[in-house]
Amino acid sequence: MVSVMSLAVPIVLSAVVVFLVSSVIHMALNYHNADYAVLPKEDEILETFRRLNVTPGDYVAPYANSPESMKAPAYLEKMQRGPGLVVTVWKTSHFNMGATLGQWFVYLLVVSLFTGYVLSRVFPPDAHYMHVFRLASTVAFMGYALGMPQANIWHRKDWGSTLRSMFDGLLYGLVTAGVFGWLWP
Repeated sequence: MVSVMSLAVPIVLSAVVVFLVSSVIHMALNYHNADYAVLPKEDEILETFRRLNVTPGDYVAPYANSPESMKAPAYLEKMQRGPGLVVTVWKTSHFNMGATLGQWFVYLLVVSLFTGYVLSRVFPPDAHYMHVFRLASTVAFMGYALGMPQANIWHRKDWGSTLRSMFDGLLYGLVTAGVFGWLWP
């Protein structure tokens, strides 16, 4: 076994490299441009939300808070008429790209830390590059991608967007694995 502390450099460096790769993906490549669509009559919808003073949060409509309320005639009528919505509302005046990127980097560190932890429990020092690479890529991919389909299953998120993000997760996993394999003690 290897101590997690001896993996500090690959943990931090893999997070840095994934941060750079994700920056290239989102700033230079166009395949995430289709993740969201423009709302028809966007200005009217936004004005309606402002007028109604919809506070930041996650919303679903039609709303039901129990299995019994999902059987109520009013709820069933709303479901029949449609549409169904899952909406996240945030204050745009409070959006801070630096804070968001900071949170993203902390998330990358957490995935790399857990990847390093799993590897440290399995491999001795001087483990073969490909052994480390295979397990590191699997663990990191799991951390980056396998939780995403929940939003498709439960919140009807578009599968195309999720599959593109899962592809990113695969790339992030491979980059993470390359760093761990390269810098394995």
